[in-house]
Amino acid sequence: MYDFQFARPTSLDEAVKALSAEDAQALGGGQTLIPTLKQRLAAPEVLVSLTGIRELRFVRRDGDTLRVGGTATHGMVAREAAAEFPGLAGMAVRIGDPAVRNRGTIGGSLANNDPSACYPAAVLAANATVVTNSREIAADEFFDGMFTTALDEGEIITEVRFPIPERANYQKFEQPASHFALVGVMVAKHADGVRVGVTGASEDGVFRWTEAEDALSGNYAPEAVDGLTVSADGMIGDLHGTPEYRAHLVKVLTKRAVAAS
Repeated sequence: MYDFQFARPTSLDEAVKALSAEDAQALGGGQTLIPTLKQRLAAPEVLVSLTGIRELRFVRRDGDTLRVGGTATHGMVAREAAAEFPGLAGMAVRIGDPAVRNRGTIGGSLANNDPSACYPAAVLAANATVVTNSREIAADEFFDGMFTTALDEGEIITEVRFPIPERANYQKFEQPASHFALVGVMVAKHADGVRVGVTGASEDGVFRWTEAEDALSGNYAPEAVDGLTVSADGMIGDLHGTPEYRAHLVKVLTKRAVAAS
């Protein structure tokens, strides 16, 4: 590690002001940023912790929408979304281990946009809206490739608004040591159709499998995707699995998610 200044604002306005300092970096649960700092892969002069902002720490239903504050932990989502959006809660309870779930936040995960993170698949499948201190960003406009989002420098995720689907389920084939998804698929059935979010598979990060969405919107059953194939082009290939293996998993997990929803 190295010397840096640490700020812990207690309001959103204070956080925005602190992040306006030169070379300031927001800190959510720190599950990615702290290891990065330890390896000296990042060296901000100021760390601005968002965990002291109580107004950003909530999970509550508002009509047909589940609103999740930016600093809500994975554990909070797992517990407090269970009755309203069990598909999302079931995803959150499988993120990392208890220590990660008690510290990691939904806002931090989405802002980091790790290509194997779970929440991006839920945001796309649910057609959620990412709300920041300055604007609202639709799910299809938020993710912009591996570790990249539409967020501007200093912009803070204040909440995520999930339209509650009629049915939803998340299936993850995980790397057993890290608990990250080799492939993760969230399927959500809405009144106007089905959306399928896929994480862990593509070099470009999270994406929607639109061919499956079309098939499932006409027939919401696992066999609806039997005739479909997923191209291995652009899929991640590493010691854990080939691009072809990950492409195969996308279809397998989609069928499992539909069957379980």
